[in-house]
Amino acid sequence: MRYAAIDIGSNAVRLLIADIIQNTGSVSFKKNTLIRVPLRLGDDAFIQQHISEKKTTELVKSMVAFRNLMDVYKVTDYLACATSAMREAKNGEDVVKLIKDEANIDIEIVHGSKEASIIYASHAEQNIDKSKNYLYIDVGGGSTELSLFSAGELIVSRSFNIGTIRILDNQDTEETWNEMKDFVRDNTRNFKQLSGIGTGGNINKLFRLSEEKEDMPLTFAKLRSLYTYLSSFSLKDRINVLGLNQDRADVIIPACEIYLTVMKNANIKNIYVPRVGMVDGIIQTLIEKNIQ
Repeated sequence: MRYAAIDIGSNAVRLLIADIIQNTGSVSFKKNTLIRVPLRLGDDAFIQQHISEKKTTELVKSMVAFRNLMDVYKVTDYLACATSAMREAKNGEDVVKLIKDEANIDIEIVHGSKEASIIYASHAEQNIDKSKNYLYIDVGGGSTELSLFSAGELIVSRSFNIGTIRILDNQDTEETWNEMKDFVRDNTRNFKQLSGIGTGGNINKLFRLSEEKEDMPLTFAKLRSLYTYLSSFSLKDRINVLGLNQDRADVIIPACEIYLTVMKNANIKNIYVPRVGMVDGIIQTLIEKNIQ
């Protein structure tokens, strides 16, 4: 069996095609193909509250290509989710209908709480000591999802309209930043030795830049020094000298700011980076839906 996950984010759209592996008593998946298209729907959605005709055309073309790939790979089931940008665009539902007509793909615009639960479904904590306390931190282009776990149980989860594209477009507010800080402090103060689990493209890239060993956490101090180092380069030099992709070179700075802010307010010294994200959670959600 093959499943496909489509994540229509504020910065990029992704297609993950995964092979489903069934062993006695367990089901897992192996990534087969991952495609990422940096559409930046958030630039439209957060400023105009509307997905422009140009971006809509690019999104529809991407979805037609995704549909063709799913057909060629003989995908047996898929789930397509749109997050923050499409949530805020007043014409989001119209775009969804157009994609259904043109690409024959059903897209669900998910709320922040469901987005957080899908990200958690990726089981990013599988190789981590479940007896400890963790704060999941997923930073996207339009929103940040925070979920607190203690001994493997979800304690509280919340989505905030703070994301990398939103910050670059000056569409984040001090009020929302303060709400997030208060939420983190209020919900983590009773948990000692809290660790972070970071998901999303930016923290994955930061982990690779840190040259930290696999399965080792990234320390707050190392992340802060990375932030200082990256900030010392111009955008042009982050692309030409450091070799970052153009659509990563600008968002990685505000992503650092969000992770550091959350970690500081939660008194988190270490963050684990399991290199999973929304698409992994979508595949896991499909597994749990289909295989009893």
